[in-house]
Amino acid sequence: MRIAQLSPLFESVPPSLYGGTERVVSYLTEELVRAGHEVALFASGDSVTSAELVPCSERALRLDERQLDPVSLHLIMMEEVLKRQFDFDIIHSHIDGIGFVLGRRTEVPVVNTLHGRLDRVEHEYIFREYAESPVISISNAQRRPQPSANWVSTVYHGLPPTLYRSNPEGGGFLVYVGRVSPEKKVDSCVNIAALSGIPLKIAAKVDNADKEYFEQCIKPLLRNPLVEFLGEVNDREKEELLGSAMAFLHPVDWPEPFGLSMLEAMACGTPVLARRRGSIPEVVDHGVTGFVFETDEEAAGFLSSAVPSLSRSGVRKRFEERFLAEKMAANYLKTYEAVLDKGNISWLSAG
Repeated sequence: MRIAQLSPLFESVPPSLYGGTERVVSYLTEELVRAGHEVALFASGDSVTSAELVPCSERALRLDERQLDPVSLHLIMMEEVLKRQFDFDIIHSHIDGIGFVLGRRTEVPVVNTLHGRLDRVEHEYIFREYAESPVISISNAQRRPQPSANWVSTVYHGLPPTLYRSNPEGGGFLVYVGRVSPEKKVDSCVNIAALSGIPLKIAAKVDNADKEYFEQCIKPLLRNPLVEFLGEVNDREKEELLGSAMAFLHPVDWPEPFGLSMLEAMACGTPVLARRRGSIPEVVDHGVTGFVFETDEEAAGFLSSAVPSLSRSGVRKRFEERFLAEKMAANYLKTYEAVLDKGNISWLSAG
């Protein structure tokens, strides 16, 4: 199959530091190439891939000191895709609602994976206007705010099996890896550490939009002697950090669409403690790969009473059963084939 993958330009594919969507696009693209498909990746010019790279910006926009307008660069990407549309059997967009616009201007089928929350006011307008656009959800929970959208399948994220090694021992600290923002609830991580008396390491990105929140609300909490703030880390640093932790904290307070960092922890054999929001109950197997909680006090209770009894090899095993990149790619391929056949695709859901 001839497939175009369209990645956001904010990070390279894969990202050098923080980045979720672009990381998933990378894993999917490499698996599709490995399976023998002809793939063109439309992404930033500093991306690294075994597919054909079609650069649509010189480098990842977040790391470009010129602060270029992202809308302009993504418009150029759309033009590049349109010029080459007949080179492809299907176009897979990961660039939010822009892909809907593209779908109306090409004769080649376009499918869209939306990687974020879908409960904002503007989503009501865009899904109403582009009601015909085929959309792939990354969790069943992600669909809830837009039940009437043209959902064609749910495909869970997956990681390459050798990306992270499982650590059978773990360690004596908690870890949070991700982004600092109000909805990510890093303050809850600190509170859980304080309630449990267990040290906490925070490896997190702070976007420009969240710097004031970080300075006013999070930085004062870092004075707690139990807490160590590390900033952003790369994959190798992340593997060591996650694998050496007792548990991974994910106390989000938003409609979590998926939560890729939870898979990264599971791949290292590290149990996940996550708040019951959005996709969390779909991703975390309660009592097997971790625990789903509601309050910080409940999370601290799991740390003392239940987490030590979990099998880290069991965490890794369940990760391999559910969340490998090969399975993700196979499910996307089923979706492509169903869309191309214009057949009944209601059965396509995450396993």
